Amino acid sequence: MRTILVTGGAGFIGANFIRFVLNARPAYQIINVDSLTYSGNLENLAGLERDERYRFVKADILDVAAMGPLMEEADAIVHMAAESHVDRSILDSTPFVQTNIAGTQVLLDAARKAERMGRFLYVSTDEVYGSLPLEDTSVLFTEETPLAPNSPYAASKTGGDLLARAYHHTFGMDIVTTRCSNNFGPYQFPEKVIPLFVTNLVEGKKVPLYGDGLNVRDWLHVDDHCEAILAVLEKGISGEVYNVGGNNERSNLELTHSILGLMGCGEEMIEYVCDRPGHDRRYAIDASKIKRELGWEPTRSAWPEAMAATVEWYKANAEWWQRVRSGAYRAYYEQQYGAR
Repeated sequence: MRTILVTGGAGFIGANFIRFVLNARPAYQIINVDSLTYSGNLENLAGLERDERYRFVKADILDVAAMGPLMEEADAIVHMAAESHVDRSILDSTPFVQTNIAGTQVLLDAARKAERMGRFLYVSTDEVYGSLPLEDTSVLFTEETPLAPNSPYAASKTGGDLLARAYHHTFGMDIVTTRCSNNFGPYQFPEKVIPLFVTNLVEGKKVPLYGDGLNVRDWLHVDDHCEAILAVLEKGISGEVYNVGGNNERSNLELTHSILGLMGCGEEMIEYVCDRPGHDRRYAIDASKIKRELGWEPTRSAWPEAMAATVEWYKANAEWWQRVRSGAYRAYYEQQYGAR
């Protein structure tokens, strides 16, 4: 039996990862630690309360006293807990620095002191690399691309990324890092672009498109990402970084037209809005290393099928995102675990 401590497991990627691992590895146990801030939602994990392989602990990764004992129970940690919305980081970077940098430091120190703890997997992002030119699509982010974050969010993730690197080098800890492209799929917090656009259209509202809509992102289905994280956790080389991408570059305008088409709407539902400050023009991942060394490549991210399935999920689960938008989903925690 192997016990994995997952931080931020009530969030979008974390919840999908926990479900993926429990299904793919019947002998594994999961401890999910999450502070349940605005985007943490235990309803994403509904049904797992009855699984003896799963346990939820409400705690903040900044809580040194809480993190130490949890590390002693685990064989490995997958650190996903993060403030992750770029727009929020522009409004106030304080929680991003606290959670993404200081929180990572607390976890690294706790793991270093734990007698049982083995591998520490830090889940990072392609945004640490900065921006690529639109003009030359042959240029991709590799694991050797210099880090050049351009938003407060990206800078805070880079801080955690480099701390993980430093703890491996300084203390000899077994640390691996993944840097992923934009995720999509079920249970994504509805301020993110795909669920935001779908839910707006369901309610007859227009979709807000930044600037000229030509910014490009590589889109990765969350289940592909979860499979890649598990592969790195089990087979990755200590000290290495692995890029995880979907081989699926799309401009925001193309993404918008895809959603409009699947929703039966026209261009009149697009509302062009002022671009956000410092908006990176293009992200594109070279994921050849993880394929070459670990045998992983995306199999679930291809459009239009993956996007169509994602749109249908949000259409079919309107009660879920309506509760998230209203904050009513927090009642689920109190019902299952009591008010604490």
